[in-house]
Amino acid sequence: MHRLITIVAALIAVTALAACGSDSGGDSGGATAGTTDPAKVKGTVRVIMEEVPDTEVVQGLLPEFEKAYPDVDVKVEALPYDQMRDRIVSSFLASKPTYDLIIVDNPWMYDFAKGGFLEPLDERIDAVEGFEWDDYSEPLRTIATVDGKRYAVPFYNYALALVYRKDLYEKAGLQPPTSLDELQSAAQKLTGGKVAGIAMQPQKGYKIFEEWANYLFAAGGSIQDESGKVTLDSPQARTALEKYIEIYKQSAPKNSLNWAFDESIRAVSSDRAAQLLSYNWMLPTLNKEKDRYAIAEVPGGKAVLGAWYWGLPANAATKDAAWSFVAWVGDKEQEKRRVIAGGAPVRNSVLDDSEVWEQGFGADYYKTVKAALEDAAPLANGKNAEEMINVVGEELNAAGAGQKSVDDAITAAGKRAQETLDK
Repeated sequence: MHRLITIVAALIAVTALAACGSDSGGDSGGATAGTTDPAKVKGTVRVIMEEVPDTEVVQGLLPEFEKAYPDVDVKVEALPYDQMRDRIVSSFLASKPTYDLIIVDNPWMYDFAKGGFLEPLDERIDAVEGFEWDDYSEPLRTIATVDGKRYAVPFYNYALALVYRKDLYEKAGLQPPTSLDELQSAAQKLTGGKVAGIAMQPQKGYKIFEEWANYLFAAGGSIQDESGKVTLDSPQARTALEKYIEIYKQSAPKNSLNWAFDESIRAVSSDRAAQLLSYNWMLPTLNKEKDRYAIAEVPGGKAVLGAWYWGLPANAATKDAAWSFVAWVGDKEQEKRRVIAGGAPVRNSVLDDSEVWEQGFGADYYKTVKAALEDAAPLANGKNAEEMINVVGEELNAAGAGQKSVDDAITAAGKRAQETLDK
C-alpha cells in the first residue's frame, strides 16, 4: 500500500542527515535535552498529522499552547493516511525538511529509528519534570523503544475492541463474547432481515491482517516470538483463519470481501450490521447522537495494538520548539483535556481519572480501553514491518476469496512474512 524506504534512500539519508542540523530559532542540534523554557524557545513548528478526529482535537488546543509559548507558531498539515509516509520520508531526505514534527505509526518506528531519521528522546523526556514515562502501558512504551533508546512519545492509541449495539445484544439476550465460538454464535443470532450479525474488513493487505490477528490471539497463536521470528505458520493460525472465514460467510454483509474500515463502520452506523471489531475510539463518534453502542475487549482479551507517536525528525529545523509542543500536549493535564474532548487516551492516569469518566464517555469505556492496552500487541516488529503486514494480508484475503486453501495461505503467509523481515 505504501512505498518503503529503500536501501539506496537510506544511504542517501545518512549523507543528508550528516549535512543537516537544526538551524536558528533557539534550538540545539543533536540528541540533547534542549530546553522547554518559553522565554527561550521560538520558531515555527511544521507538523504532519493524519486526517482523523484526534488531529482536530489537537488543533483545538493550539491557542492555549501559543499562549504559553507566544514565540512558537505551530502549523499543522493534515493528510490522508495513504499519503503520509511518502511525504514524511521525502522530508527526511531533504536538505531543507518540510516537517519539524511528525506523528509515527507504529509499523514505521523501527525503520525510521534504525535509519537515523528520528532523534532519540531519552534526555529530553528525562528533563521534563513530572513527565512519568511509566504512566504509559508497557506495550506502548515498547513500540517507542528501539535498541534501548526512546524515539517517540505516545500520542493516541487505536487498539482494537468489539464495538456492538447494546439494544440488539439485549434483545437477543447476549453478553459480549469472550471466545471465537461465542463471537460466531452471537453473530449468527444477530443476523436477520436487513441486519448482518457482524461487519468485517477482509480487504487485501493491512485491513484483513489487522482484524484477523485478533482471531489469531484468541485462538492462542502469535505473530512473532520474543526474538522477532515469525510464528504465523501454526495450527492456531489455521484455526483462526477457518473461524474468520466461517463467520464472514455466515454473518457478514454480502459481497463485502473488499471492505475496509470505512465500509464496515458505515454498515454499523447505518443499522446494517450489529457489531464489528474496530478501533476503540470509534465509540464516541458512534454515540455522538444517540447512546446505543458499547465496547468490550476482543474475544480472548488480547487485542491488536495500533498507536500513533510524536517523533522528532533528526533534521528538524526547530527541535526545541517542536519538543516543547510535544512535552506540553503530552503533559497529564493537556492529555486529560484532549481525552475529555474526544481524543484517544494513552496515559493510565487519565484512563483512571473519575473526572474524565464523568465528562468523557463513562467509566466502562475507559476501563475497557485500559485493559486492552495492558495486553495488546502490534502486527509486526522490526525491519520492513509495514511491508510484512501487507504480504500477510494478501494471503489471508486469498483464502477468504477461495483462491487458496487455509493451509496454503497460512504456510505462504508465514514464509513471506519472514522473508520480508529478513530483507
